[in-house]
Amino acid sequence: MKIEVFRQSSIRLEGRKVIYFDPYKIKEDYNDADYVFITHDHYDHYDPQSLKRVLKPSTKLIVPKCLENINYQKIVVEAEGQYSIDGLSFRTVSSYNINKPYHPKEKGYVGYLVTIDEEVYYIMGDSDATEEAMKVKCDYLFVPIGGTYTMNLDEALEYTMKIKPKKVIPIHYGSIVGDISLGEEFKRRMDKDIEVDLLIKEEI
Repeated sequence: MKIEVFRQSSIRLEGRKVIYFDPYKIKEDYNDADYVFITHDHYDHYDPQSLKRVLKPSTKLIVPKCLENINYQKIVVEAEGQYSIDGLSFRTVSSYNINKPYHPKEKGYVGYLVTIDEEVYYIMGDSDATEEAMKVKCDYLFVPIGGTYTMNLDEALEYTMKIKPKKVIPIHYGSIVGDISLGEEFKRRMDKDIEVDLLIKEEI
């Protein structure tokens, strides 16, 4: 599986299918998405211009209820649901803040647990280490570390070392909040049994 992170939580997975999560600040016309997953409606996660750059006529667009009125053909999902679309299995995990107001639980924002070739990828969205997130088992974890709107560095380290994925990719830093240097500190302090991939590059 080829994994790219553009900015924030903008992720591209390329294997037998091409899957995007929260495309944001996409600068090229890819138009190659088989699936696009959106976690919530904030501008750095639902970016209509970037969405146009990845969609093709057959793309399946998966969104939470807060985006059910957007002018696209889409599949609307609810938190804590189990789904399968054309053989792609995924589960939604409630994504929210515990001790800050930016992502209330009642909004129904979601993270996604997607199973591809028997490996599980967890894209958290803008979440803290919630009760629901603590129950997740995954092989690949995309964890926000920038603080302010999500977990900060210490919280993300503690959470990752508790759920013990095979590999962790820190996201949601180096742009709007969280200096780009947070990635290196996260890698340095991570348990050596957990592989860390730093895929966000400094914004030019």
